[in-house]
Amino acid sequence: MTVARRRLLQAAIVAPAVVAAAEVPAARADTAKPAKSSTSRFTVAVLPDTQYLFDEGGSDSEPVAATLRHLVGEHRRSDLVFLAHLGDVTEHGTEAELRQADAVFQAIDGKLPYSVLAGNHDVPGNSDDQRGDTPYLQTFGPQRFRRSKTYGGSSKDGYNSFHTFTAGGREWLVLALDWRISDAGLAWAQGVLDRHPALPVILTTHEIAWADDDGKAQLSEYGERLWDRLIKGNDQIFLAIGGHYWPPGRVTMTNDHGNPVHLHITNYQDRYYGGAGMVRCYTFDLARDTIDVTTFSPWLMGRRTPAPLEVETAELTGGVDRFNVDVDFRSRFAGFAPPKLPDPRPASAVMPRGTVAYWRFDAAGLTGSGGDGSTVADGVVARDLTGSGNDLTVERLHSSGPDALRRSSAHHDAQPAHASLRFGGGKDPDRGAVLRTGATAPLNSLKFRDGYTIETFIKLPEPFEGDHAWMGILSWEGRAGDAGKHSGWSDDEPTCSLNLSPERFLQFVVYPVPGDADPTSWSHALPVGRWTHLAVVNDGRQTTVYVDGSPIARNASEESNGISTLGKPFAIGGTQFAGAYGQGYYGWIGDTRIVNRPLRPSQFLHVVEDPSG
Repeated sequence: MTVARRRLLQAAIVAPAVVAAAEVPAARADTAKPAKSSTSRFTVAVLPDTQYLFDEGGSDSEPVAATLRHLVGEHRRSDLVFLAHLGDVTEHGTEAELRQADAVFQAIDGKLPYSVLAGNHDVPGNSDDQRGDTPYLQTFGPQRFRRSKTYGGSSKDGYNSFHTFTAGGREWLVLALDWRISDAGLAWAQGVLDRHPALPVILTTHEIAWADDDGKAQLSEYGERLWDRLIKGNDQIFLAIGGHYWPPGRVTMTNDHGNPVHLHITNYQDRYYGGAGMVRCYTFDLARDTIDVTTFSPWLMGRRTPAPLEVETAELTGGVDRFNVDVDFRSRFAGFAPPKLPDPRPASAVMPRGTVAYWRFDAAGLTGSGGDGSTVADGVVARDLTGSGNDLTVERLHSSGPDALRRSSAHHDAQPAHASLRFGGGKDPDRGAVLRTGATAPLNSLKFRDGYTIETFIKLPEPFEGDHAWMGILSWEGRAGDAGKHSGWSDDEPTCSLNLSPERFLQFVVYPVPGDADPTSWSHALPVGRWTHLAVVNDGRQTTVYVDGSPIARNASEESNGISTLGKPFAIGGTQFAGAYGQGYYGWIGDTRIVNRPLRPSQFLHVVEDPSG
């Protein structure tokens, strides 16, 4: 969460009527702000065991009230989408304690989506969810949530509920289960999952595991029942959180589908001031494939003159309270919610005005035939689909073998063609393959004085084995010295090339038409094991290199107009030096396009328009 933790918003308290418990979905008419579903980052807050702060024998509920006010504020101005209470709201579950809790929680009704479940201090500890009516059920039963937009419904007994929210571009489900769920409750929970088979699920309950002093957790006896009867067989459940025990801890287990399930204990009632309304925030970062976890007390952090123990306890930063959970969300959810990937796009859809060359390596663009992994023979042609006459012909370097170039079905998700070429270049000895234009291709002599956009898709192997320093991705052949350019690293380097440094930094070097200079741009280290879109954009004055649509930092500051081409071939898969190829490219290359004007990032090849608008 982008939490302004020291900025606490005061929220007004309202008092909706409390009605009898009932089983049913919500009327869904609250005024809480909808989740910011388009961003890739959002937060789910978890509030554990507040029982010592709702104790009619003597307690102070202000820490919980402060936490709820803070969370309402974060929901309004930030990325907080949901709050889950883990049970043991109160110490004795009496009508008096629950009236006090009711008044405090009214501050978030209609303002922040949330769930509450019963702990053993809220209801008779020797009972399951078939216990019947209780003061807890009168206070936090289905009637409380029926107008919430996220409330999906409750079990017939009223003690179990489910909630859905939209965030990060998808819908998520929270199961809030009673401290002791019955067989009927388990059947209800399974029914919820069966009716929502494509939703990732966060399971919350009061007890699921316990931990040692090092934070290493294991299932409790009751947790084993939940695991065996519900969690391990349902791949949707990827995170399960409970309280009840302390200290906090966590463990990762493998379900029946071979996927990890993260089980966490969070409980701070043993801490100063009964936990001081401590809240744990799970910030999902879908772009980074991680969940960032933080733990703090808004009440303590807002104290103007804090006492020593308040300072010490305001924010917890130990390994069990502040950590990251790595989750490859796409692969983790693929078994029950396969990602909807863009369909292939025809060449006609991706050749804007000024396109001078476009190559792709599917059946539409590559002559011959062969399946995934088949060898691409010398002489095979990658057609220039613009019809401008810039066809590329395969040529192996240094009598390289079959592995120098193979067909591949691998591709960037957003690439127009769902195919690529797998290059097997390397050193010691030099080997590889290139695709070159013919001797009279128009592209060989184009100067691009009005600007240009050069795009391609690449993927570097993982592991990235061997020495591939300075391998070329694409280039124009010819010596800079022959173009009258002598200010660069060597007269023998080509006039324009895109290469990879020993550190896997992208290097774009060009010798412009006027003057004698070699403006060179350098990226960060490119990733291995995943597809990357590259774009070089020149507006006739300056060059900007983009990696996955993001401009790099070290773009050349020198003015750059045009490319000093020499009438020699353009090539994919290598870069010449002194008029000869050494090593070839190592990895995958996909669709490649050259346009004779600068394009905006929104016009790049990897941008797929949403047909729904």
